[in-house]
Amino acid sequence: MAKLKLACYWAASCGGCDVAILDLNERILQVADLADIVFWPIAVDFKHHDVEAMPDKSIDFCLFNGAVRNSEQEEIARLLRDKSKIMVAFGSCAHLGGIPGLANFNNRTQIFERAYLEAQSNDNPDKTLPQTSSKVSEGELELPEFYDTVKALNQVVGVDYYVPGCPPPVPIISKVIDAIASQKLPPKGSVFASDKSLCDECPRTKGEKKIKKLYRPHEIIPDPEQCLLEQGILCMGPATRGGCGALCIKANMPCRGCFGPLPSVSDQGAKMLSALASIYDIDIKDEVAMAQMVEEVVDIAGSFYRFCLPTALINRRRM
Repeated sequence: MAKLKLACYWAASCGGCDVAILDLNERILQVADLADIVFWPIAVDFKHHDVEAMPDKSIDFCLFNGAVRNSEQEEIARLLRDKSKIMVAFGSCAHLGGIPGLANFNNRTQIFERAYLEAQSNDNPDKTLPQTSSKVSEGELELPEFYDTVKALNQVVGVDYYVPGCPPPVPIISKVIDAIASQKLPPKGSVFASDKSLCDECPRTKGEKKIKKLYRPHEIIPDPEQCLLEQGILCMGPATRGGCGALCIKANMPCRGCFGPLPSVSDQGAKMLSALASIYDIDIKDEVAMAQMVEEVVDIAGSFYRFCLPTALINRRRM
């Protein structure tokens, strides 16, 4: 049987998803037996024009990680979609918009002003900002256009499957590889994760305990056996898909929500707000206590929409 053809691409993300593939360790040899890598810029010397020359749908599957934040990333996403039979949104940034999506609380002008003019580490007396085109003595230099809005992959091109996680854990990646190798893929649009919440696989003891105060993880030493949320530590488990093996929680750290919302949930942040409100022991008529509760959540929007802002019901700040 002819080997499959695999493409990988890194858009607006940290690069951890590419490292996660390498974390397969010896299983990476099975990937090499299964497929020829025809495009993976960080690992193999293929160029943009090499992909352009490929026939449409000649790539069997593409693992696309990262959100779409500039014109080059959008161009590559559309190109790989045309060339690939199966497009996989690989990791939280491609799946939901991820950490880069928090930029949607600002626009390009504000981001550039902060990054290039206001930051204390800058030395930019001429107030130079990135331009899409600049003429120099050697010719004309070009940069991709930096967009106002960060988008998840499926907001730009059609996506066949979603692999969540920041980064996707090795067992999930192995599951994807096995499904492709056996040609036993789930229905299109499927997410390679549990349909139940993380709380369903969390090993910690849960009860009906109400909380009176929220703590940041560094403020207390949590009981390693008891539910973190019931100890007053903001844990996104009730609003987040399971399937990760509760890796963060086993390390005594709360879930941050990187596996995204449950299938029946349209807005992960709103779901978590509802879950938190249900266990907060407070008199809703006590305005002082209510204000204190709000103050205890540092960076409300960033906490509840850390990975999912571009795909939330309200997916950016209006300017």
